Amino acid sequence: QVQLVESGGGLVQPGGSLRLSCATSRSILSSNVMGWYRQAPGKERELVAAITSGGSTNYADSVKGRFTISRDNAKNMVYLEMNSLKPEDTAVYYCNARRNYGVGYNWGQGTQVTVSS
Repeated sequence: QVQLVESGGGLVQPGGSLRLSCATSRSILSSNVMGWYRQAPGKERELVAAITSGGSTNYADSVKGRFTISRDNAKNMVYLEMNSLKPEDTAVYYCNARRNYGVGYNWGQGTQVTVSS
C-alpha cells in the first residue's frame, strides 16, 4: 500500500512560490516527526524541513525564512510552502517520517520542483 504521496511540484520562475502536499495516513502522521527532503541530480538527498507532533519546526539553513512546513492532522496531510524560490531549490521533493537513524518508510515517487526562467 502507498503510504506517502507527494504532489504540487512544477515549473516556477525564480522568486515564485509553490505549495507541496504530502498525503499520508493517520497512524503515520500521529506518531512521527514528519519531514520534507529533496534530492537534486548528482547530489545527496537532504532534509530541508521537519515538524513534530506538537508543531515545532526546524529548517535547513538554505531554506530558512523562505519555506514553511505545516501539518493538518484532520486531513492526514503535511505541507511545504515555498516562497522566494531559487534555481538551487530545483530538486525532487519527498516527504517521510524523520527518525534518528534515517527515515521511517520507503520513499515515494516524490514531486519535481524546477525553478528556472
